[in-house]
Amino acid sequence: MDSQNLELSIVVPLLNEQDNIGPLYDQITQTLSGKYNYEIIFIDDGSTDGGFGKLTQLHQSDSKVRVIKFRRNFGQTAALSAGFDHARGDIIIALDADLQNDPADIPKMVDKINEGFDVVSGWRKKRHDHAIRRLLPSMIANWLIAKITGVKLHDFGCTLKAYRREILAEINLYGEMHRFIPALASWSGAKIEEIVVNHRPRTAGVAKYGLGRTWKVILDLVTVKFLGSFSTKPIYVFGGLGLITALGSMASGLMVLYQKFVSPEHLAMNRNPLLVLTAMLITTTLLLILMGLQAELLVRTYHESQNRSTYVIKEMLESPDSKGV
Repeated sequence: MDSQNLELSIVVPLLNEQDNIGPLYDQITQTLSGKYNYEIIFIDDGSTDGGFGKLTQLHQSDSKVRVIKFRRNFGQTAALSAGFDHARGDIIIALDADLQNDPADIPKMVDKINEGFDVVSGWRKKRHDHAIRRLLPSMIANWLIAKITGVKLHDFGCTLKAYRREILAEINLYGEMHRFIPALASWSGAKIEEIVVNHRPRTAGVAKYGLGRTWKVILDLVTVKFLGSFSTKPIYVFGGLGLITALGSMASGLMVLYQKFVSPEHLAMNRNPLLVLTAMLITTTLLLILMGLQAELLVRTYHESQNRSTYVIKEMLESPDSKGV
């Protein structure tokens, strides 16, 4: 297989999905064989079943299959990140190993990428999941993410997505941030499209996610919003909060002065909570401003130490003579 001419890299993170590995491999090869030059990258995220043995057999029988095995469970985001880092195809497709994503949807996503889009996200319009444990939290999360990030997708949590290779090269994933890739890509200027994909009921294995990850999504959403809006100007966040507390301290302080000079009968200096509140708000204001300045120094150190730019260039038009200038 010529890695220099690979069209597709299929990235499949998995955890204890031994009963689904064989059928998924068969469906992927049936869909892609003879149509694309592709590879399949399975990432074993610390499985404790016999899945790695089956992956080893697939690798030995098919040179298109590559396997990455983690020493322990690091989570889906880390597994996807490893797959993206080692993918060699021009277009990278991610999908779950539980057979709920349908590999037959891959050609549709590739066609959309070839139309000029940078990210194509699957929309599980008709889902086959538990209403309380999966559907309700997902609906709330999707609404929140769309509102806060400004990226209008119906289904951020669908793993089945297609990406141009160069888009993922600009994105570093941490925590549970794999679902925010469209938002991170959008802030870099990527063109994003969403298409309806087939979603199938789980027939083997056990679902790995439930209500317990909701709080993680919320915290990561705060991080993503900060990175997208204030990563190069954190003083705006801390300074803005400092301005609010400064206004609060002014209002509280004026009330203390009013009580002292206009209505002294209501003042008991040793028991006046407004005086304490004023002092606390002034202290908080100073701390927030100092935190903002410290964050500014950290951001500049981060960008300069890694030679990381604060912008992303899609293409450059220049004359040959100007390249050496």
